[in-house]
Amino acid sequence: MLTWTANGDSRLSRWLRVREFAVPASMIETATARRRAGDWAGACAAAGVDIDFGLRHLSRTHGQELVARVRADLRHLAPDLLRWHLPRIAPDGLLRPGLTIELARYETEGCDGDRPVHLVARTPPAWADAGQRISLALWDGSHSEAAACGPPHPHPHRRFRLDLHRHLWDARRADELRVRSGADGMPADVLDLTGLVPPEYRCAVDRWAAEAAILLRAEGRTAGAVGVRLGARHRLVLELAAGRDGPGPPALRIAPAAPDRGAHPLPVLPDAATWVLPDLDLLRAGLIEADRLHPLVASALVPDHSLTGPSHRPDRAGQPQLVECRGARHRIGLVDGVLAALDHDPAEIRREELLATLSGTPLPCLQAIDVAHRHPDCLVGVRERLDHGDTAGALAVVEGLLGPEALLRSGDLRDELETAALRRVTYGLFRAGLVGPGTGPLRGRSDRRRTAGRRSRSRHALTH
Repeated sequence: MLTWTANGDSRLSRWLRVREFAVPASMIETATARRRAGDWAGACAAAGVDIDFGLRHLSRTHGQELVARVRADLRHLAPDLLRWHLPRIAPDGLLRPGLTIELARYETEGCDGDRPVHLVARTPPAWADAGQRISLALWDGSHSEAAACGPPHPHPHRRFRLDLHRHLWDARRADELRVRSGADGMPADVLDLTGLVPPEYRCAVDRWAAEAAILLRAEGRTAGAVGVRLGARHRLVLELAAGRDGPGPPALRIAPAAPDRGAHPLPVLPDAATWVLPDLDLLRAGLIEADRLHPLVASALVPDHSLTGPSHRPDRAGQPQLVECRGARHRIGLVDGVLAALDHDPAEIRREELLATLSGTPLPCLQAIDVAHRHPDCLVGVRERLDHGDTAGALAVVEGLLGPEALLRSGDLRDELETAALRRVTYGLFRAGLVGPGTGPLRGRSDRRRTAGRRSRSRHALTH
């Protein structure tokens, strides 16, 4: 029980950090305003989503009918909501790298014959994940996609399918989240996973039967077996039997060690249907308020919540800080856009700075200013924002502390900002197809360490 509590608390604390930094309120507000104005491309730009196709090219290859269907979905695409729900990995809660996720499938005939077109979302590999950006593309299964752009990407992943969970990105269907997440409570018959699944795993067992039926219908069947992947070493098979009034209760059995060669692989229950929605766990644990969630998520899980968007925390930037200096409490604050000592006259400051240059001990006020430049208390928050792609938020924190006119001194803070800039260059070269793993611009030592750690943990999901 203590193990379950510790793991459960660790998982929820990680998700709480993700919800704080991964999709900032400013991104949600801007993307929502542009989406409601009909500017789907502007909404994608605000949410850090790159567009890798052109509708004009699509019309030439597949016709205007398909263009109209794709455009209708794009107008209702909430890219900030998509970012909110994309799968993430532990321990930092970053987007799962190197993933291609199907958002919608369009049955159509193109110049190459009858071949469905897929609207997909992609995440870059771990070595090029600067800014945590996402790309949208059209994929038809051919070697040349609807719009050839950038480096090659893997096919859509069978376990990460959002075409069966459109409520996770389509604003028209966002209200379905309440039912699909099981927020209304447990059904009468729930599978007993005792002894089959580690107790700390947060499986959405109460929804498996309904979600398996949705998956099988998409495959053109009403009954059959569905694979459930719970980790690298935990796999189950869910048997869904068809009764007189529709699918009956599922029967659970352990999956065989390896399928027979030549046999068709089992359809896999999507990852979004396998686990309990983290926002639901955070709400039930009382760790987050509805106004800290994405507004579309909050309105679905908390029906009486208004669509006002995530609330901003009080802004304390620019307020003077108190420092114990020579037996008195002095203030340091922003003067003309630069952090300065407020209770010392300019002549005294010049003398103390000259003394520090000559290896003397400066005033405590000047020491506090130097620490703020090199290793401030907000460094962890700045690093989290940079890792999740919120460069504007990170710079706002730095400017609120040091002032917009400050010149950064050498230290951890400047190293983090320089590393983030170098990694953005790497991402740009990756998008252009000009670099591969290990061939990008020189990175800082701390960045190489974190990137190597992420690569080794890339398969560790944040779901359990």
